[in-house]
Amino acid sequence: MNHLKQLCRTPVIGRNVLIAIARSLSSKVPPEPTWQEIDESKLPEPTKIDQDTIDQLERLALVDFANKEGIERLEAAIRFADQMFLVDTSGVKPMDSVLEDRELYLRDDRVTEGNCKEEILKNAGKVEEDYFVAPQGNIPLPKKEEYKR
Repeated sequence: MNHLKQLCRTPVIGRNVLIAIARSLSSKVPPEPTWQEIDESKLPEPTKIDQDTIDQLERLALVDFANKEGIERLEAAIRFADQMFLVDTSGVKPMDSVLEDRELYLRDDRVTEGNCKEEILKNAGKVEEDYFVAPQGNIPLPKKEEYKR
């Protein structure tokens, strides 16, 4: 990396050139976008979202999905994600880290501290039976009429 620092001090080379040099030295990302047309016949059947799923999503996200545009956008997003089924991952090892340039070493899972339950629970606003009590996260929405496509 010292050669990059030296290049940064050289006034002749512009920022874009430095970025290109850095990417070519350290990145596995291709310099040009690469993609192939998706064969729709290899994808699973398009997902159709039922009313129960819409109701559950609305309760969790507090977003109104029960309209034609909302359902179409949600189904299109699921269809886009279905393309992951076509990715061939055979021979690809799972990643331990998203950092390309560093190797992370897994450490032993050992308890280094303990017996501090009372001290930790002092930080809670409300405690019941040695558990933190959190406010209800989502507000239940009233049940709407079923949406007709």
